Amino acid sequence: MKKQKQNLLAKFVRSLGFYLFATGAVFAHHSFPATYVMDETATIEGTMVQFLFRNPHSFVHVMVSDKETGESQRWAVEWGGASALAGSVDRSSLKPGDQVRISGQPGRNPEDHRIRMQSLEVIDGDFVWEGDFD
Repeated sequence: MKKQKQNLLAKFVRSLGFYLFATGAVFAHHSFPATYVMDETATIEGTMVQFLFRNPHSFVHVMVSDKETGESQRWAVEWGGASALAGSVDRSSLKPGDQVRISGQPGRNPEDHRIRMQSLEVIDGDFVWEGDFD
């Protein structure tokens, strides 16, 4: 009888731990409307310097020349995760040095140089992506 109570308690503790872990992961995921202006679109052109193809979100980093100052600024472009992009994008889709044009929702803080991607084109290349992700 004592062994049954211990097994039941162990199952309860494992279930509770899983529940707390799962709900924590959900709440840890950020809200796109909190980070990006969802009803605006911005477009940048520049040189792709890094492509992070991963979950939960992939990122493309692009060096863009500021039109007013001429200084280069590194932009972080948030994209869907590797699993969400599977079939249309893979690790070889982009490479450092690619000239790209990216459109998407701009970050709420312009000084952050962020965009949530809606479309990407490799200029003078054969790769184009357009879509949405959550």
